[in-house]
Amino acid sequence: MKAMVLNSYGPDALFELAEIPDPVATPGHVVVKVAATSVNTVDTMIRSMGADLPLSPQLPAVLGMDFAGTVVAIGEGVTDFAVGDEVYGCAGGLMDLPGALAEYINADARLIAHKPKTLSMREAAALPLVGITAYEGLTRAGVGEGQTVLVQGGAGGVGHIAIQIARHLGAKVSATGRGADQMALIEELGARPVDFTTQKVQDYVAEHTSGVGFDVVFDSVGGQNMTNSFAAAKLNGQVASTVAMVEIDLTPAHFRGLSLHVVFMLIPMMHDVGRQTHGDILRILADLADDGALKPIVDEQKFGWADLGAAYAHLTNGSKVGKVIVEA
Repeated sequence: MKAMVLNSYGPDALFELAEIPDPVATPGHVVVKVAATSVNTVDTMIRSMGADLPLSPQLPAVLGMDFAGTVVAIGEGVTDFAVGDEVYGCAGGLMDLPGALAEYINADARLIAHKPKTLSMREAAALPLVGITAYEGLTRAGVGEGQTVLVQGGAGGVGHIAIQIARHLGAKVSATGRGADQMALIEELGARPVDFTTQKVQDYVAEHTSGVGFDVVFDSVGGQNMTNSFAAAKLNGQVASTVAMVEIDLTPAHFRGLSLHVVFMLIPMMHDVGRQTHGDILRILADLADDGALKPIVDEQKFGWADLGAAYAHLTNGSKVGKVIVEA
């Protein structure tokens, strides 16, 4: 089969078209003909950092974690899928798991689900990594009916999905962003917009929670922004972070009695622990999408294999709106 392969790592490393062996459906796996894959921040990190990132595959490497496509072969022991099924998932592109920038991917059946019927292949490929991340963070923090939730980075890939899931769970949602376009998107998704460039934490906490603080803060920005998340949470509140790679003083969290949940959704893929949880979440997300409660936003610019470098640049240069998709 044809695949786009990295033969070196670095910020400007080239994806090269190569012929590699067709995958075989191993026990517990299905072979999927890939229709589309998305570009995630972790993909750009792998390409740029290579061996400096513990989850990077050995060279030559086939990246691409998310995908949507059609099942063409079934491995021993698989009962939930059949040849011809349209599926989606996040099942490769790191460590010893070949990715979706290829004609076919041999995917662990526990890591996939039937594609939402109401979404296109492009839209479905945008959902797995960010959807699982958002769902895991919100449910671990116990989001429920009537709660107040702040999504930090509400116009981002994870954030815009978190807004929709939190609303489905019954929460009253606010979300941070910047500029008119992000404010409009956040409002369109049903959240109260907060421009973090013009509003101080204490001001929007006062406006949106009468000064009490948010029951749950979902932080998809991370880094030093976590101090803002701590300040925005109510006493004994919950903070979920998807980007906790930072040295930070936890004293404010201590004196507010906060519970901190760190979400790293790649753990099941990396360590083969709890993989079925991902398939279960993907089925829930598919139901939400088909019920009209969840829709991923896909960047309008289209990319194919020949445009991979441009797709990665489009994600990193800040010009994209929604998830960046590469179609086979």
